[in-house]
Amino acid sequence: MFVVGVLVMAVGIAVSIALHEVGHLIPAKLFNVRVTQYMIGFGKTLFSRRKGETEYGVKAVPLGGYISMIGMYPPDKDGRKITSDSTGLVQQMAAETRSMEAERLQPGDENRQFYQLPIWKRIVIMLGGPLMNLLIGVVCLSIVVLSFGTNEPTTKVESVNECIQKVQAGRDTQRTDCGPDDPAAPAHDAGVKPGDRIIRFADQDIESWDQLTRLIREHGDQEVPVVVDRDGRHVQLSMTPMITQRPVTNAAGVPETKADGTPKTEDVGFVGIGPEQELRDGTVGDIPPVIGQTFGQIGGVIIKLPVRVWDVGVALFTQKERPADSPMSVVGVGRVAGEVASTQDIPTSAKAGYIVSVLGTLNFSLFVFNLIPLLPLDGGHAAGALWEGIRRLWARLRRRADPGHFDPIRLLPLTYVVAVAFMGMSVLLIAADIFDPVKIF
Repeated sequence: MFVVGVLVMAVGIAVSIALHEVGHLIPAKLFNVRVTQYMIGFGKTLFSRRKGETEYGVKAVPLGGYISMIGMYPPDKDGRKITSDSTGLVQQMAAETRSMEAERLQPGDENRQFYQLPIWKRIVIMLGGPLMNLLIGVVCLSIVVLSFGTNEPTTKVESVNECIQKVQAGRDTQRTDCGPDDPAAPAHDAGVKPGDRIIRFADQDIESWDQLTRLIREHGDQEVPVVVDRDGRHVQLSMTPMITQRPVTNAAGVPETKADGTPKTEDVGFVGIGPEQELRDGTVGDIPPVIGQTFGQIGGVIIKLPVRVWDVGVALFTQKERPADSPMSVVGVGRVAGEVASTQDIPTSAKAGYIVSVLGTLNFSLFVFNLIPLLPLDGGHAAGALWEGIRRLWARLRRRADPGHFDPIRLLPLTYVVAVAFMGMSVLLIAADIFDPVKIF
């Protein structure tokens, strides 16, 4: 079952990569750009087949894919011939790239080059891949919600914190025991136990976890009566929620910031309990909140990606434990899928739902990641086309000469730096997923 889980996830990732490239391929062909290659993977070609003017194939390193279009780089606007003995390294790189681009041109390609397209068509082609990932993600999470249901917190208590840990700068934040300076959690102090169902709080009947958390937040530093159902008996308790600060988030769950960039916080009541989750049938109305919550989590990961990758590296080369929510490579995702599939006490339907959910989240991550406005990512090419449009509009408004096409070749050094950084990150995450994998059980 471990192998089955890994293979299912591998196939799902391969299909996602293939469809991402189809998202680029279809509009490119519709706009009559000649596409020379459609490849899944990088490196040596394992097998390929030519159909029409395009070679379709699979390469040895399954870490992505690409389509190759003619005319990705415009010719040098000055028409200068650049030679190795008269230029620096950057200019020579640019000259070689333009030379290879020119060699690919065939008779009839004069008006079929990518850079010659209107700006909006170039943006459509470059964003077609990420939008395909977005569509796949929506379909996957919709299947999970409608076919497998959603976990909903109940009013039954699953966990009770013994204390509220005080964390100081520079001290270990991974400790799980209570220190002598940590105050007791209000719920534990009041006598709440795992398995209790909270039926009244602050003289109000409790119908849902959301209602309970709202009342707890509103009654910070106020003593309130509480009634719990414990093995069929109603037990009267009293507790005083402790005031604590929490980040202010928007509807998608993304933390909001002040004008100076610092996180917004608010004072709320806190008692230190966790709810028991209950699986219920999902509806169409549940899909947007689930998608919004997923994007909020992904956004937080992307923003802190360099720090999280650094933490993974520290954990790999030291004795420090790897964070459970750290980023993973495709190797780690496959391994997690295998572990879930081979766990005997998880129902088959739950395993299938988990794998489909991971695929959906992975495609949302690819959607967001590819929108980063850096070359060679899709977002970098789209940003370049937008910048070209802005420059040309500004020139027209000022009655200046057309500044010409945006030239990605001028950013080759930065492109290589970004590409090497991404490759290094991939190698590090793969190594960590092999030698220091995330533990989910």
